[in-house]
Amino acid sequence: MQNRIDQLFAAKQTGVLNIYCTAGYPELNDTLPVMTALQQYGADLIELGIPFSDPLADGPVIQDSGTQALKNGMSLHKLFEQLEGFRERIHVPVILMGYFNPVLVYGVEAFVKKCAEVGVDGVILPDLPKAEYEAEYKPVFEKYNVCLVFLVTPETSDERIRQLDSLSRGFLYAVSSSSTTGKDKDMSHQQAYFERLQQLKLKNPVLIGFGIKDKATFDTACRYTNGAIIGTAFIKALGEGKDIDSTVRTFIGAIKN
Repeated sequence: MQNRIDQLFAAKQTGVLNIYCTAGYPELNDTLPVMTALQQYGADLIELGIPFSDPLADGPVIQDSGTQALKNGMSLHKLFEQLEGFRERIHVPVILMGYFNPVLVYGVEAFVKKCAEVGVDGVILPDLPKAEYEAEYKPVFEKYNVCLVFLVTPETSDERIRQLDSLSRGFLYAVSSSSTTGKDKDMSHQQAYFERLQQLKLKNPVLIGFGIKDKATFDTACRYTNGAIIGTAFIKALGEGKDIDSTVRTFIGAIKN
């Protein structure tokens, strides 16, 4: 059964813009206003970060936004409360990005079921091991029609990329390099890796993340894959902006125009 992520990529094969925002940032109740503005000004997909005290893959900007959101009172329970009824306003696909520990504490099946109930389409859990997902959790995600998206890096072997692609659903998240989010990266140096992903003829669409920050890096990523994910640069803009609406409008306008 198709979900909104499948429908998006069926309708749009190139230039897909996925924007990451931290739930409960800048203020606790900004989650939905930020998502609404992202949809309004042209994000194709929204990746909503669940704040966690020990975020392995995140650079300082996203870590700080998570720390602030936790201070604001954000939690997984609070996030699901905020997302009740959000589908009346938000029609683009929405993915939750977080770490496995809070999900485990919440209860994996309870979490996936709640995602389906509120209208979340997919989940990214960078520290959920492939073998564990296959052995224990794959049937749960399938039962509720919630996509689980895996990540690959330039160091991932062709064989493992194929394995992760076969398990991933929705899209494959291609990390542009093996460092944390937000580091400045020269996209042209990743060309061989991007070409390798193209040549593997993967079953899933591919989105590139980490180091995508402006029109130039977004356009470069889109030359090789279906689109890209912008996180750190957006969180930075949100933290520095005067109000959500004008910040989002200016930020997306600069990437898309």
